[in-house]
Amino acid sequence: MQASRRDVFTVACALAVDAALRAAVAPATAEPADERPREGDYLAAIDAAAPEALSPRDIAAPQVIAWPMEPATRLIRNGSRLNKVLLVRLDPATLVGATRERAADGVVAYSAICPHAGCEVSGWIEEQKILECPCHNSKYNPRDGAAIIDGPATRSLAALPLKIVDDKLVVAKPFIGRLGIAPA
Repeated sequence: MQASRRDVFTVACALAVDAALRAAVAPATAEPADERPREGDYLAAIDAAAPEALSPRDIAAPQVIAWPMEPATRLIRNGSRLNKVLLVRLDPATLVGATRERAADGVVAYSAICPHAGCEVSGWIEEQKILECPCHNSKYNPRDGAAIIDGPATRSLAALPLKIVDDKLVVAKPFIGRLGIAPA
């Protein structure tokens, strides 16, 4: 018996639907450089000539922006701008609540991406010791979980808990809080 066009078309459609369903439920495989910071990752300055793990004493400027770095392979997780980490060194005695627990030797870590419009939080107001996003002037208190002080941002910067291992800053846990732009 010969198959009709309708039979061939029906089988082709069924196979296409099956393939689409398999693709929809198959786990997505991210590129290693796209993966969010993982427990045990080091942090390496973005502007460094060679990727080197940062120690607390390397955070001398008001802030340093870093990428997470897988320690064994030294893979820099720079495949997503959401992986940019803002490091600030503060007097540990001035840290409030959970911020104190997430800090390592006074160094706190936050997402460097402002949740308002996705700009990089790169400003520092020395007199108040606060972070500022230069795009729309959202201001954050790094001593208190990067809580919003002023501006159009509707949520704090996501926090990245740190620890020190062999005098290096190491990711203690994944980001706490939502990364990226807040939905309107």
